[in-house]
Amino acid sequence: MGAWPSRALAAGLLLAAAGGAAPAGAQDRGGAAADARHTDSGPADNGQTLGSPHRGGTLRLTASSSGGTLDPQLNYTSQYAQLFAVLYDGLVTFPKAEGPDGNAVVADLAEAVPQPVDGGRTWRFVLRQGLRFSDGRAVTVADVAASMRRIFRVGSPTAGSFYGNIVGADTCLRDPAHCTLRGGLEVDPATRAVVFHLRDPDAEFLQKLAFPHASILPADLPDHDLGNVPAPTTGPYRFASYDPDRGAKLERNPYFRVWSADAQPDGYADHITYDFGLPDEAEVTAIENGQYDWMFDNKPLDRLGELGSRYAAQVHVRPLFGMYYAPMNVNLPPFDNRLARQAVNYAMDRRAMVILYGGTGVAAPLCTMVPNGIPGAIDGCSYTRGADPDHRAATWQAPDLDRARALVAQSGTRGQHVTLVVQNTAVDMSMGVYLRNMLQAIGYDASVKPLAHSVQLGYIQNTANKVQISISDWFADYPSASNFLDDLLGCENFHPGSDNSINIAGYCDRAAQALMDRAKAATDPAQAADLWAQANRAIDRDSPDVPMIRMNYIDLVSRRLGHYFYTNLYHLCFSRVWVQ
Repeated sequence: MGAWPSRALAAGLLLAAAGGAAPAGAQDRGGAAADARHTDSGPADNGQTLGSPHRGGTLRLTASSSGGTLDPQLNYTSQYAQLFAVLYDGLVTFPKAEGPDGNAVVADLAEAVPQPVDGGRTWRFVLRQGLRFSDGRAVTVADVAASMRRIFRVGSPTAGSFYGNIVGADTCLRDPAHCTLRGGLEVDPATRAVVFHLRDPDAEFLQKLAFPHASILPADLPDHDLGNVPAPTTGPYRFASYDPDRGAKLERNPYFRVWSADAQPDGYADHITYDFGLPDEAEVTAIENGQYDWMFDNKPLDRLGELGSRYAAQVHVRPLFGMYYAPMNVNLPPFDNRLARQAVNYAMDRRAMVILYGGTGVAAPLCTMVPNGIPGAIDGCSYTRGADPDHRAATWQAPDLDRARALVAQSGTRGQHVTLVVQNTAVDMSMGVYLRNMLQAIGYDASVKPLAHSVQLGYIQNTANKVQISISDWFADYPSASNFLDDLLGCENFHPGSDNSINIAGYCDRAAQALMDRAKAATDPAQAADLWAQANRAIDRDSPDVPMIRMNYIDLVSRRLGHYFYTNLYHLCFSRVWVQ
């Protein structure tokens, strides 16, 4: 892994803080200074850390709040997906590898990645021998079967979109408490075989099995949200304690052994502490002072210049499959009116959002729900000055407040009260205040409601809270248009009355859904990309969400942290870094 010279990083962050352009390479390179902590050789090819001089110590993490439930089949936050990557395993996983190598699927608890048969409808896995949970019990095919059924029984947010194509899943979605996946899942203890039967071919089935919601857990876990009670793990760490108000402590899993260096290598740190409660400004100061090794939250804009000038050796800039967007509730006034939704899209000053996030060095305007570079993205911008869905501009140019005001008047929603729900972090609050002012400028009586990070995501998903509009970030589960369109706007992901309804807009368009269903079943990549693009255009016209910016990630680590290791999907890998 190459290091980025400190002067280049300093210039990039200083310009980002000023809203200026970043130096060449600033969006896909980053790194700490080249010193002994960062240039020592990494782990052995076998994934073991025994015998390494860097094994030991305590990795100290901090976040402004906890990330919600500890249930890996329910939690849908990037904060805990990152943590679960060193705790839990599925049959397959995304490898602990940097760059594009981390995007492929590798065998994890399964012996190998199989090739499907029966026209892509049947997948046969074989469970590895000798696996144990952190409580000492053997991992069996019965645990695999129970874990897959539990996805439906507990109402996992991706039960429909990721696993609804398994034969019998339709019955499970209608009656979760009695889910059996009859006809769709077979296991054989004698051969350790696990066989899935799908209704239709699914070119992304392996990627969906690699997601933490398909983690293999003990068969006797209750069929309800585990809340603050951790499940036994299979990875190199297990929970020693957990308090959602104070923090978590992880220790080594005494039953872990390395079965695949790619899937789940051993960890360097003996212990990991994860403290909650510091605001983002204080987190930055604590890392600068060496009190913590890493922080989860976005770095406040007013600290970027300082980080670039004084702490460049401790900062890394990395690309994200991520975005900020504003979902609008299509089932509540005023945004049950398409003209009102289009008005907000026209009025959105995406350049302002880039500046509020950290500047052009770390963000760029986003016009559609699929970021560029992912198959299914569409070129151009509908909601900018001088453009519309039938006459897209090449790029986003500027907000069109006059057109937005006209659409609000035409919709008959002028003067209605709108409450915007945001997280109470510095970046999200800044965006929220801007968006409130913009809503007022186009004719609404708008206010902002800030909530803690640990509460806001579940709150805005639940229809019982009657959220009209919110700001949220989103990170792809894997690099596919399905992760943005089907996950966030698919009919099967709208669950009224649930905190696990990631289709926050409550959008369900049957024509768009039919295109997405065809795209998911397409085995030809070019055909799939075309179908996703068609669905993208239909959704763009309906405007259920306001895509705002795509992001790069600014990572700040302590001076002592070595072997910085970042994967595209789970970001800093806690098991790969060392602190001594």
